[in-house]
Amino acid sequence: MPESYHPLRIFSGSAHPDLAREMAQILQVDLGRATTRHLPDSEIHVMLDEVVRDQDIFIVQPCSAPVNDNLMELLLYLDAFRRASAHSVSVVIPYYPYARQERMAQGREAISARVVANMLESAGARRVIFVDIHSRAIQGFFNIPVDPLSALPLLADYFREEKFADAAIVSPDVGRASLAGKYAELLNLPLVVMHKRRTSYSATETTHVVGDIEGRRPIIIDDIMAGGSVLKQVDALYANGAGAKAYFAVTHPVLLPTALQRLEADERIEKLVVTNTIPVPPEKRHPKIEVISIAPLLADIVLRIYKGASISERLVLS
Repeated sequence: MPESYHPLRIFSGSAHPDLAREMAQILQVDLGRATTRHLPDSEIHVMLDEVVRDQDIFIVQPCSAPVNDNLMELLLYLDAFRRASAHSVSVVIPYYPYARQERMAQGREAISARVVANMLESAGARRVIFVDIHSRAIQGFFNIPVDPLSALPLLADYFREEKFADAAIVSPDVGRASLAGKYAELLNLPLVVMHKRRTSYSATETTHVVGDIEGRRPIIIDDIMAGGSVLKQVDALYANGAGAKAYFAVTHPVLLPTALQRLEADERIEKLVVTNTIPVPPEKRHPKIEVISIAPLLADIVLRIYKGASISERLVLS
């Protein structure tokens, strides 16, 4: 690491310290010392345990469950760094909270993703880095630099083995067709697009399957798996003649209990391949789940930003 008047530092909130620690090891810097405490009245208290004056800080804090606690902790750390005279503070937020509330689907709704962007800027973030954001429009909510990364290259590499030569990349809906198309192009595989209709706020049904899935192994891609509704879409694929057991490639493994139950119950699902943008605790470590680390990608981006080098070749937008 070259000497600089503004040393590079990696800090972590309490949401995912293992990810921050792995990034620090790759970058060969010590992980910054900080303490988060949850007080008896449910308030959060943060403390920087070392001097950060004139340093370039990258704080790692995905805002998965408990979403509001992790977001509030991040905002408090931003304030602490600003008051401690850090030179700059960049937020590495692999999982952006409220990303699925990026527009008014009905009247009188909050655009929650915009509220989060306003809070991060107001608290002192100089730059924001996130991975596979649910909606590209969120980048425009910020007036500071934003680096929208994708786990696509990491996940695509997993499927380069010979056993996937007869597979097909499947988009679970029209909105993910562009991202699925990039997978298909990288892997030289055909693309299948599923059309679905939302029957309620939390339920959907598949109406059409466009493309040739006959006799092929489905590789279904998505950005987030929460309740696992996408797992039910294999019914339509096998009704249209899908062959070998299905694989899923998902960036953010939220994995609510219903998703794990569906994963366990459906023998047609071979494996769920995810990244560690958010922690996958022991109770979610199902034998069908394989986790790929996002740390090398994030560490590379952090180093490029710190050195003022181009990162455009690493940006793959859906």
